Amino acid sequence: MDFGYFTLSDNRYPGNTRSAEQLIAEIYEQALWAETVGLNSAWIGEHHFNLLGVNACPNILLAKIAGATSRIRLAPAVVLLPVHHPLHVAEEWATLDLLSGGRVDFAAGRGYDKREYDPFHVSFADNQGIFEEGLELVRRLWEADGRISHHGKHYQFDDVRITPKPIQNPMPAYIGSFSKPSIELAARLGYGLIVAPFAAAMSYGGLKQVADLYNETCIKHGKKPGRLMCSYFTHFYDTPAQEKTQRDRQIRYYKECVIPALPGDPKTAPPSYTYFIDMVKRLHQVQPEQLTENSVLLGNSQQITDTLKKVEAAGFSEVILYFNVGMKPHQMVKDEMDRFMREVAPHFQGKHLERRAA
Repeated sequence: MDFGYFTLSDNRYPGNTRSAEQLIAEIYEQALWAETVGLNSAWIGEHHFNLLGVNACPNILLAKIAGATSRIRLAPAVVLLPVHHPLHVAEEWATLDLLSGGRVDFAAGRGYDKREYDPFHVSFADNQGIFEEGLELVRRLWEADGRISHHGKHYQFDDVRITPKPIQNPMPAYIGSFSKPSIELAARLGYGLIVAPFAAAMSYGGLKQVADLYNETCIKHGKKPGRLMCSYFTHFYDTPAQEKTQRDRQIRYYKECVIPALPGDPKTAPPSYTYFIDMVKRLHQVQPEQLTENSVLLGNSQQITDTLKKVEAAGFSEVILYFNVGMKPHQMVKDEMDRFMREVAPHFQGKHLERRAA
C-alpha cells in the first residue's frame, strides 16, 4: 500500500489570521517535503471563492511542484469538472503529464457546494449529468488518434483534436466519490475510485462495503476493477494533552469548514445530494471523544499502523493523508509527515520500501 500527501487547503476559520497566500505557499513546501520524506503522491484540492479551501487552481500549483521534483505523482483532489469545459481539462492535464514526465494521476468529482457553481452559471441541480458527459469526453479526447466531434446534451463541438497528448496511455484516472451514483459511474467507465472513510462509514458502514460495491459493479459492467484509494485526516499524539488538541482541531474543521459547505438543507439539496442531509446532522452532533478510525487516523504510530492494516485488508492500494487540517502549524505538518514515513510506512509493502532499498 502506498501513501500520499493530501490537502483541501481549508482556511475558513473565524478569527483566522493565516492568509490564503500564506497557506498556498505552505502547501507548496509541504508537497516538496512529501517527495523528500518518501511519500508517493501529492493530491491538491480545488475550491473556489474562499468557501472551504483557498486553492482554486491545482493544475498550476502542481505544475510548479512538477518543476521542483522528479518522482512524486501529481494529482488534483479533485477537479471540479462540471464548472470547467472538458476541452480545457483534457488539454491542461495532458500538458502537465507531458511536462512532468508522465507523473499525473487525474481525478474528478462533482463537489458539494452550490456556491462554487453559481458564479460560473453552471446548474448545480443537473451536475450529475454534466459530470458524466464531461468525464467521458475527457477520456475520449486523451485517447483519440484523430479529430473527434461531439453533440451531447451539455457539450457540442466538431472536428477537434487536443495537443499535446498525455505521455501515459491510458492516463490513470479516478472519480472522487461520496455517493452510490459516483461509485457506479467509476465502475461503469473503468475509472479508479477515491473515497473518504468518514463518508463511507456514514453511507455504507465502512471502507470494505464500498470496496465490495465498487468491485461488484465493475464485474456487472464487464470492467476490470481499478485502483482503490481513500483519504484520511491524520493526527499524531503521545500524551493526553496532545490528544485533546488534535481531537479539538478535527472537530473545528468539521464545524467551521465542512458543515457550512455541505448541502444539508432538505429544502434545497438536489435529489442526488440527499445523503448529505444525514451526514450534516451527524457531523453537528459528533464530539471529540467520538472520533474513531472510521474517519480519522489518531494516535501514536502503532495505533495508526493498526488502523491502516484494516484499510489494506479491505483492498485499498493507496491512502492519501490529510496532515495540514484544522489550522495545524506548518512545521508540525512537516514533522508529522516525516514521522509517518519513518514509523508507520515501513510496516507496509509499497514504493517507499523500494526507494529505501535502492
